[in-house]
Amino acid sequence: MKLHWQILIALVLAILAGLNTAPGSSLYAGYDFVGELFLNALKMVIVPLIMSSIIASMAGLVGGDSLGRLGLKTLAYYTATSLCAILLGLTLVNICQPGIINGEAAGASLNLSIDKEQLASTLQQVTGRDSGDIIAIFIRMVPTNIVAAAAEGQMLGLIFFSLLFGFFMGRIDAQGKQTLIRFWQGAADTMVLITLFIMRFAPMGVFALVAKTISSTGFAAFQPMLIFLVTVILALLLHAFIVLPLLLKLLAGLSGRKQLQAMAPALLMAFSTASSSATLPLTMECVQHRAGVSRKTASFILPLGATVNMDGTALYECVAAMFIAQAYGLELGFVTQFTIVVLALLTSIGVAGIPAASLVAIAVILSAVGLPLEAIGLLLVTDRLLDMLRTSVNIFSDACGAVIIAKSEGEKGILEDPN
Repeated sequence: MKLHWQILIALVLAILAGLNTAPGSSLYAGYDFVGELFLNALKMVIVPLIMSSIIASMAGLVGGDSLGRLGLKTLAYYTATSLCAILLGLTLVNICQPGIINGEAAGASLNLSIDKEQLASTLQQVTGRDSGDIIAIFIRMVPTNIVAAAAEGQMLGLIFFSLLFGFFMGRIDAQGKQTLIRFWQGAADTMVLITLFIMRFAPMGVFALVAKTISSTGFAAFQPMLIFLVTVILALLLHAFIVLPLLLKLLAGLSGRKQLQAMAPALLMAFSTASSSATLPLTMECVQHRAGVSRKTASFILPLGATVNMDGTALYECVAAMFIAQAYGLELGFVTQFTIVVLALLTSIGVAGIPAASLVAIAVILSAVGLPLEAIGLLLVTDRLLDMLRTSVNIFSDACGAVIIAKSEGEKGILEDPN
C-alpha cells in the first residue's frame, strides 16, 4: 500500500482512537511515547543528511563546465525564483496567520506543550531585534567549531561549512576528488535509505501524534490546520500562475499559458507521484519536444533543477515554520524572519531530492530559531496533498527556467506552435 494511503488510514484511526482515549490514561502515555520516538528519529538524521547531501551536490556542481555562463544563469534563476516563493509564502502567512485563532495562539488547540518562559529564554537571542542585528546571523554562519555547531544544532554554520567543503572538494586533484565524492555520495545515499526506513513508520507516528492531540483537544486542532492548508495552497497557486508566468513574459517575452500547455503531462505526473526525480524523464521530454528547448540546455538545467531548485518546497518550509511559531504565540521580529528566509533557501537546495525533505528541512529551521519540534508531526496530516502541489510547482519552475535560459542563449522556436 502506498505510504500516503497508510497515513490517511492512520489519520482516520487516530481520530477514532483519540475520541475514545482519556488524557492521562496508559493509552495516552503510549501515544506520547510512540510520537516522541518518531520525532527523535527525524531529528537523528538531520545533521548527516544535510551535510552529505549538500557536499555531494556542491562537488558535482563544481565539476566540468557547470560554473560557466549557462551555470551562472541557471543558479541565478533558481536563487531568484526560490527567494520569490519564500517571500510570497512569508507575506501570506503573516496576513492569514493560520497559527492564530480568534486572537489567541492555536498551540492549545494543537496540544503543543507551551512553556512560555522556556520559549522566551530560548528565543531571546533571535527575537525582538532590529535589522542591524542581521550581522549576528552572518557571524553564526562561520562557526569556530564545526563539531560543536553540529552538536548544538547550529544549522546555519553547518550548511555554510558544507557548501565550502563541497565547493573546494571539487577543485582538488582528480584522485582525491573522486575518493571524497564517492565517500560523500555514498553517505548521502545511505542517509536516503535511513530516511526512507524512518518514513516507513510515519503512519505509526501520525497515528500517535494525532490520537494524542484529539484525545486532549477534540476537533479544535483542525481549524488551524485547515487555515494552514489554505494558506500554503494559495501561496503555491499564486507563485505558479502569477509569479512564474510574469517572469516568462518579462525575461523572455513568452506566454505563460503556452508554457502550461506544453508542460501539462509533466505537471500531471508530478502531481500524481509527488516526486521530482520520477518526473524528470517526462519533464525533459516536454521541455525539448513540446516547448522547443535544445537537448543541450535541457539536459543541463533540468537534472540540476531536480536537485537544487525547489520553489514549492522552500515556500512550504517557510510557511510551516511561521505557522508553528504563531501557534506558540511568538511574535517573530524581522531578524528571525530573515533567518527563516535564509534557512528555507539553503535547505531547499541542500535536501531537495531527499524523501521527506520538507520535514527534515523544517526541523533544521525550527532548531535554528529555537522552536520545539513537536508540531512537525501534525504537518504530516496535510503533507500528502501539499507535497503533490509543491512538487508540481517545483517542476514548473524548472521548466520555466529552461525556457527562459534557452531564449537568453538565442535559441529559436521556443514555445512556437508547430506548423
